Amino acid sequence: MIWVILILGFLFGAILQYARLNKYDVISRLSTLEDLTVAKAVVVAIGVGAIIINIEIALGIAGYHVKPFIFGGVVLGGLIFGAGMAVLGYCPGTLAVSFGEGALDALTGIIGGLLGGLVFTMVKPSISGILGPNLGKISLFTITGGSNVLFFILLFIIAIAFIYFSFWMDKKENGTNKKWLYSGIALAVLNAFVFLGSVTNRPIGASTTYPYLADYLTGLTQNAYFQKIQTPGHWEMIFLTGAFLAGLIISLIKKDFQLRLIYSNWEHYKGSNNLSRIIWAFIGGFVLVFGARMAGGCTSGHILSGGMQLAVSSLVFAVFVFTGLLITGKLFYRKRA
Repeated sequence: MIWVILILGFLFGAILQYARLNKYDVISRLSTLEDLTVAKAVVVAIGVGAIIINIEIALGIAGYHVKPFIFGGVVLGGLIFGAGMAVLGYCPGTLAVSFGEGALDALTGIIGGLLGGLVFTMVKPSISGILGPNLGKISLFTITGGSNVLFFILLFIIAIAFIYFSFWMDKKENGTNKKWLYSGIALAVLNAFVFLGSVTNRPIGASTTYPYLADYLTGLTQNAYFQKIQTPGHWEMIFLTGAFLAGLIISLIKKDFQLRLIYSNWEHYKGSNNLSRIIWAFIGGFVLVFGARMAGGCTSGHILSGGMQLAVSSLVFAVFVFTGLLITGKLFYRKRA
């Protein structure tokens, strides 16, 4: 099973690399609406994946893994996650891929994320009050009462709307490169494969790795939260190891592996001071993972995997992530005088 998870992680990393979805410049430019590549890929992946995964579930070869709609955690966590994503320029999963390619700011973000995961474990009991209420596992499936004609009619309408929206964004951007489309479809297919009961019977995820590994390394394992995340955290750690290997091996094969701390979009807005980038990448990583754990997931585990299940918690999380991303991008990335 370890080898299977590693291969799945490798494929995940390779898909992200193909369309540059893991790059700091691409993700940070989304926060200022200068590059919609990530948004287009995610939206088309949700549309295509929603159709495939729900057909799998209807056939009885996969099951739902909907995250509960914990209102405070999803809303506040989404805003915080979006802010961290804008400053850092990576997601929990893309950090591993970019670090494999030699991105030193990604390594700094990983360290910040580990601390964020550790701190969340320690403070979770005291902030539980602001994370609720728990509204339950709500999805299109539960709203419509199950696999019936209405469910599938709405499923296809919503899925097609997502796919249409991705092409609308591409048209607005005057895009000519369709790598985002191929990567989005590939992410949908990969997620659907991971969902299969005969494969792993779970969704793709990444952010649980950080509190799991941080708690394990510091010995902070005798608590209810670690016991809850131990199994998914171990799975995701192996998965991200595969993603890291994809970043490393493919960049070496393509001969574009490079140890680098500052990328062009950071230099354009923030200058070339190494210490500044290190500090902000660390802060961004901390905020990113803390927000993800408040919400119970991240871009891959919540927005992608949850979105494909048309889970209300995941779709609401996506809205607040994008809100936090845009607000922070507008405030943080201002052109230097």
